[in-house]
Amino acid sequence: MQSTVTPTHCPYCALQCGMNLTPAPDGTVEVSERADFPVNRGALCGKGRTAAAVLAPGVRLTSPLVRDEGGTLVPASWDEALDRIAAGLGRTRAHYGPDALGVFGGGGLTNEKAYTLGKFARVVLGTSQIDYNGRFCMSSAAAAGIKAFGLDRGLPFPLEDIPKSGCVILVGSNLAETMPPSLRFFTELRENGGTLIVIDPRRTKTAEQADLHLAPRPGTDLALALGLLHLVIAEGRVDEDYVGERTVGWEEARAAAMAHWPEYVERITGVSVPQLRETVRLFCEPESAMVLTARGPEQQSKGTDTVGAWINLCLATGRAGRPLSGYGCLTGQGNGQGGREHGQKADQLPGYRKLDDPAARAHVAEVWGVDPDSLPGPGRSAYELLDALGTDIKSLLLMASNPVVSAPRAAHIEERIRSLDFLAVCDVVLSETAALADVVLPVTQWAEETGTTTNLEGRVLLRRRAVTPPDGIRSDLEVLHELAARLGVEKGFPTDPEEVFEELRRASAGGAADYSGITYRRLAEEDGVFWPCPAEAVEEAAGPGSPEGPGSPSGADGQGGRSAVTESGVDPAPGPAERPLPAEPAEPEGAAGGPGARGSASGRPAVAADGPAPVHPGTPRLFLDRFATPDGRARFVPVSHRATAEEPDDEYPVLLTTGRVVAQYQSGAQTRRVAELNAAAPGPFVELHPRLAARLGAAEGDPVAVVSRRGRAVAPARITDAIRPDTVFMPFHWPGEGRANTLTNPALDPTSRMPEFKACAVRLETVET
Repeated sequence: MQSTVTPTHCPYCALQCGMNLTPAPDGTVEVSERADFPVNRGALCGKGRTAAAVLAPGVRLTSPLVRDEGGTLVPASWDEALDRIAAGLGRTRAHYGPDALGVFGGGGLTNEKAYTLGKFARVVLGTSQIDYNGRFCMSSAAAAGIKAFGLDRGLPFPLEDIPKSGCVILVGSNLAETMPPSLRFFTELRENGGTLIVIDPRRTKTAEQADLHLAPRPGTDLALALGLLHLVIAEGRVDEDYVGERTVGWEEARAAAMAHWPEYVERITGVSVPQLRETVRLFCEPESAMVLTARGPEQQSKGTDTVGAWINLCLATGRAGRPLSGYGCLTGQGNGQGGREHGQKADQLPGYRKLDDPAARAHVAEVWGVDPDSLPGPGRSAYELLDALGTDIKSLLLMASNPVVSAPRAAHIEERIRSLDFLAVCDVVLSETAALADVVLPVTQWAEETGTTTNLEGRVLLRRRAVTPPDGIRSDLEVLHELAARLGVEKGFPTDPEEVFEELRRASAGGAADYSGITYRRLAEEDGVFWPCPAEAVEEAAGPGSPEGPGSPSGADGQGGRSAVTESGVDPAPGPAERPLPAEPAEPEGAAGGPGARGSASGRPAVAADGPAPVHPGTPRLFLDRFATPDGRARFVPVSHRATAEEPDDEYPVLLTTGRVVAQYQSGAQTRRVAELNAAAPGPFVELHPRLAARLGAAEGDPVAVVSRRGRAVAPARITDAIRPDTVFMPFHWPGEGRANTLTNPALDPTSRMPEFKACAVRLETVET
């Protein structure tokens, strides 16, 4: 009998590469290429090829664990584990109030789980204290995008546009290691005659592919962008017609940039004036060009301003909102995009609505069947929430995150976690954070459940269940359903992911991230749909000249009405003008939305009596006609260079920057359990320049201590001239003695609340062996 082949998507990075899964007779799962998916065309990195290894019973959790009287985690029944969690959360709420309860989510959760987790925190627990680890990834780029464009979507165009552009500036991304299948788009760019410029303090594998590599001092990307804009102005390369027709705020931004003359920027960044001039020439001469940023410029205490400076460069040169051009962010986590759209952020409601907007609260409360006044207000950001554990926050429910390894100032955060009255963790493996919990729940993995994710392009995708989970495993949706019931809310938390998605559609309708026109059937048929995708064709709802026409947000903050970016403002996806919709199902028991919710359980758009309603095709390309601001114009935001929160000094004379390696992922909780990946990347290291190694007296492989004001980490020396002499690099995938995040600085960006992972002052010491 032939095994069933299930087309689905990789569980790791934001590419969400297509793959096929086939169960084998011996119980293992075979991963094979899926050449028809446009993002990776069958190519998979080592993490993707070995993703099924974590499904093995010997690798993953298979039973709930509870801490016994002796302090040891021991197996328990599901009822005992769930009862303990409900009792622990309920006890804290009764003694200290709802805001003594914390909820911490993850960028790897599906849209359905992220949505339900946010709803659970606000409706069941009544707490404002919810955030997620995606705050540590894309929040600065998101904040800058909203300021400039009125909307945050990682890439405003598909990856397939990159090879057709004339020039791409890639800032702070080593995608050859972090998302290897995407490298082909940049290889094709150069094959087509385009230019690739890579900005990174290290000569990475990505930088080796570049036509021009700039190696600025860590933390100086803001000055670099301002210096380039200064030269654009000085050399007469500003697109004055575009600036006048499609932007506001230019004079203030221009004045700020003119204070950053080339020689001054060279002193700050270490990038020579000739390199600055060559970058401007290569970027401005082609008809089209892009700037793409990643964690390098974003994970800084000035990350929002830094990204804003790169956006200003795109606006001044007329790049944003034009074909094959513009600014984009390379989102990192598997559902980093969708995870920040539907309610697990501290200040957010589904559809990328703002929690402090009365219209948004009223809309979502109606879908949920609750009083808008019952919804709590915005809470703490991720690091601030973790820092409050054990003091203001007494109990924590954590899903799909491992902050003991991944949070900045990690030793301090580990202490805060240990000080909690109660900790419950839902995960697929016993991570370093789960090992500290009072209760650990084993949950289904990507291949064992159906759900949606949204990749870095804004393409909503359907992950399909390919295998049955082992006995003793439940989904996160089942966990939240059971906990809600135990805490007194018996309806409104379905366990079927499609039912949850149908409610998400209604909750997102009219928001910036409008999914109301997307269904599971469409995702299966079209292999993904780009948001925004309203439930009905735009022209029927509001014509181009109407107050609520394309690109015109309604509501005071531009998030309360019809989708902020609509069809006439974009290049719509190809597809039929009409699509028949399935019949409405009967209202099920415990339907999403609860008592008082309007509309059907499915939330599907109604079909007119004379035939099916036109279906919005989705939005692959944003801003081609107008930006998602009230007047349709992009905003220049004037910014100026400022130093990192912690500059080197006599005691700590070297800069530390951190990042990833190709064979590991994030905190390594899953990839460190795969033999093939561990063989390729068995442990941490300290990368340093030969001159710095000589001054220290360290040879290749010698243990080196890296010391910051927050702690000490030890790892073998890796000596290379591919890094600046004033900088060291450590990957952050490992716990223990080599934990890089023991060292990193939690100084926060004032807007995004992003910690400064990418630059802190350290000293190096030799270690006796």
